[in-house]
Amino acid sequence: MNSETILATLKQLGYESVPASWYRHIADWDAWYRGSVPDFHSYTVFNGMRHVRCRKLTAGMAKNIAESWADLLMNAGLSVTLEGGPEQAFFDAVCAANNFRTMMNLYEEYTFALGTSAVVLRLTGVPVDGEGRLLEPGAVRPSPAIAVDFVRADGIYPLSWENGVIRECAFATAHYDGGREYLYLQVHRRDREEQTCLVENYLYRVPEGAADTGGAACLERANLNAIPVTRGIAPVFRTHSPEPLFFINTPNIANNLAPDVPMGISVFANAVDQLMDCDNIFDSLNSEFVLGRKRIMVKPEAVRSLDGEPLFDANDLVFYILPEDGQNRSTVQEITATLRVDQHVAGLQLALDLLGLKCGFGPSHWKFDAGHITTATQIITANSEEYRTQQKHQLVLESLLLRFARTVLRLGRGFLGLELDTEVPISVDFDRSTVENDGEEFERDISMLEHGILSKEEFREKWLNEDPETAKDALAEISSPLSTESPA
Repeated sequence: MNSETILATLKQLGYESVPASWYRHIADWDAWYRGSVPDFHSYTVFNGMRHVRCRKLTAGMAKNIAESWADLLMNAGLSVTLEGGPEQAFFDAVCAANNFRTMMNLYEEYTFALGTSAVVLRLTGVPVDGEGRLLEPGAVRPSPAIAVDFVRADGIYPLSWENGVIRECAFATAHYDGGREYLYLQVHRRDREEQTCLVENYLYRVPEGAADTGGAACLERANLNAIPVTRGIAPVFRTHSPEPLFFINTPNIANNLAPDVPMGISVFANAVDQLMDCDNIFDSLNSEFVLGRKRIMVKPEAVRSLDGEPLFDANDLVFYILPEDGQNRSTVQEITATLRVDQHVAGLQLALDLLGLKCGFGPSHWKFDAGHITTATQIITANSEEYRTQQKHQLVLESLLLRFARTVLRLGRGFLGLELDTEVPISVDFDRSTVENDGEEFERDISMLEHGILSKEEFREKWLNEDPETAKDALAEISSPLSTESPA
C-alpha cells in the first residue's frame, strides 16, 4: 500500500499528516536495506553495438548496519524487571503471548534501517458502548486480551506533535485473509474536552490491483469482524487516560533532512555515498575475477582429432575458438590477466572504515578477510565511540520499554480487572557482556564502596547485574557465620 493512498484516506477522515515527500525518503532507505536501489544497482552499459542491462552486486552493508545495532541493543541479555511478583508475571505473560522479544528485535532493526518504528497496544474482547466507553469497569468477558502491534516507518502517520514528541498518530498495517488484502487503520487521538486518549479503528478491503494506484477511492470500507486480527475490536475505544497506547522508537539521531518532521532518520541516511562506495568496489572486485579469468585461444584445427572426435569440452568457457584467418600463429595461445586483488581489498577496507564512522561504530568495526565482511572484534571497549553511541541509543529504547511496561499494567488493572500495582518500580538492564571496561569505572566504584558512598548492594546490582533482592540475599549469605562445630 503506497503512502499517497493512506494519506488520502486519512484526509477523507479529516486528518492531516506529514508531507508525502517524507515517505519517499523512507522508500529510498528501504531500497538500500533490501540491497536493490533501482537507479544504482540496475544500470546499462554500451558495449559498442548496443546497451546491455547489468546488475551491480551489493555487499549488503545497509542490512548489516541495522542488524548490528538491533543485536547490540535489543538482545537476549536485555531484561525488564518489575519489582512485584504478580506484576512481573502479568507483564511476562503479555510479552510471551505477543512474541514481544522476537518481534522487538526485528523492529529494532527496522528502526535503524528506516528511521522509525512503533509499538502499539490494543485491547480485544472488552465491553464498550457506541462511544467507546467501558460498560462495566473491571469486568472480564470470555476472552479479553492485550494485543501488541508492531509498525514500520512506512505505516506511521503523525497527526500532531510537540517538541518532537508525537501526541496523536495513525498507524496503517496490511493484512491478508482468504486471498484478499486489507488495510487496518488505527487513529490514536486526544479528546480535547476530556483530555484523554481514544482510538478509532477502521478496516478497508483493497481491491485486486488497486494497492498501488493511489487515492482513497480505491479502498472499500469493511466490517472490523471481517478478519481475525481486528475481530472483537470496538470501532471507538476510550482509554480514560492522558497517556497514549503507542510508543515511537527512533535512533537517537537528529533529523537533519526534515527537522520539522517528528520522525527519525535511518542510521545510514547520511552515509549513502559510503554505501555506494562499498557496493562499487565489491562489484568491481567480482568483475576483476570474471573478466580476468584465464582464457585459452585455439585455432579450429586444434579442436578435433583426426577421427573427428572433439578434443575439448564444448561447455568449458576457458577455451575460445578463433575464426579461420589464414594467419600463421600458434595453434594454442594462453591469455592470463593480472588481477588487482590487493588494491580492491585495500579500497574496500577503507570504504568500510568510513562507513563505520558515519554510522556510529567508529573505524575498524568491519574487516574484509578471505572474501567475507566480518565484525573486527566482538568486544567493545568502554571508552570507544561505538560504546558511547550505543549508550546514546539506549536512552530512547529504555524510555520506550519503561512506558510500555507501565501501560501494560495500567490496562491490566483498569480494563481486565486485575489487582496490579501500576506504580511498582520498573528497571531496564542492558547487556554488558560485550563491553570490556578499561578498569577506571570499576576502580572508582571500589573507592566509593570503601568510603561508604556506594553500598554493597548497589555495587553488586551494577557489576554482577543482580536485582536488589538477589544482591541482598547474597550479602546476607556471605556475612552469615559458618558453623565450626564438629559432628558428634
